[in-house]
Amino acid sequence: MPESNQSTFRVFSNFLVKRKYELLLLGLVQHLFVGIFVLDFDFYVRTLWPVNMVILAVLASGLFLDTKHWVNRLKIPLFASVILFPIGLPFFGEIPGYFIALSVTYILFYLVLFIQVFRYMIRPSYINIDLITSAICGFLLLVEIFVFVAYFLIHLEPQSFANVDLTNPPSTYTDLVYYCSITLTTIGYGDISPITHQAKLITSFFGITGQFYQVLLVGVLISKFTNRSGSDG
Repeated sequence: MPESNQSTFRVFSNFLVKRKYELLLLGLVQHLFVGIFVLDFDFYVRTLWPVNMVILAVLASGLFLDTKHWVNRLKIPLFASVILFPIGLPFFGEIPGYFIALSVTYILFYLVLFIQVFRYMIRPSYINIDLITSAICGFLLLVEIFVFVAYFLIHLEPQSFANVDLTNPPSTYTDLVYYCSITLTTIGYGDISPITHQAKLITSFFGITGQFYQVLLVGVLISKFTNRSGSDG
C-alpha cells in the first residue's frame, strides 16, 4: 500500500477509535429510525438495508481497532455476514430458514457490540461524553438484540405477536422496533402484544432487562460521579 494511502488509513482509523461511541450512536440511530423518512419498502429491502449495514459496520469498527480482545476474531466474518444477509434477501428471502439464520446472526452481531460497549461503561472512574454516549448505545443495542429475538420467534411461529405487520420485512422490522422500544422503556401501549407462550416469556425478559439496565446505569453513573467528587475534594 502506498505511503499516502497508509497515512490516510491511519488518520481514518484514529478517527474511528477516537469517536467510536459517537459514531456507533449515529449508526444505530440511522439503522433503527431511517424508516421515518423512507416509505418505499422495495427500495428499503434492495438498497437501503444493505447500505445501512455497511454504514453501521464501518462506524462500529472503531470498537475493535484499539483492542486485542478475543472477540476481534469474530469481527470480519460477523461484519461480512450482517452485510451479506440483506444483500441476499431479494434473491434468497423465500428459502425456508433464511430469516432464522439472519436473525441469529444479527443477535450475535449486536450482542458482541453490546459486550464491547458494556466493558467500557464499567471501566472508567469518571463521567465524560464517551460514557454518556456509550450508555445510550448500550440501550439501543438492547433494542436491536430484542428486535431480532422477536424476529426469530415470528419466523418460527408467525402468530407470536398480535398486530405485527408481516406483509414485508421493513414493516415487520418497524413494528418490532416500536414494540421492543416501548417494552424496554416500560411504556407498553398494548397495541402489539405477545400471544404464544414463548413470546410472553421473552417479552417479560425484555421488560426485566430494560429495568435492570436502567438501574445498573444509574448506579454506574452515581458511582463514577461520587468518585470524581471525592477526588476533587
